[in-house]
Amino acid sequence: MNISPPAFPTWMVDESMAPGMTLRDYFAAAAMQGLLSTEYFRGMPYNLVSVDAYRAADEMLKARNHE
Repeated sequence: MNISPPAFPTWMVDESMAPGMTLRDYFAAAAMQGLLSTEYFRGMPYNLVSVDAYRAADEMLKARNHE
């Protein structure tokens, strides 16, 4: 089982699949948006926030795969 499947896969005209972004990337983007909306993370360098966002995304994927 792929732990991070495509978030928005689409089918192309030639019937091949364009995977788009991974579910991990989608979760990290959502987490980063939430983190940056808090006082604690406001003004923190993005590279540091992104590490925490991907940690959150990894935990979401673990929880998703252990339903």
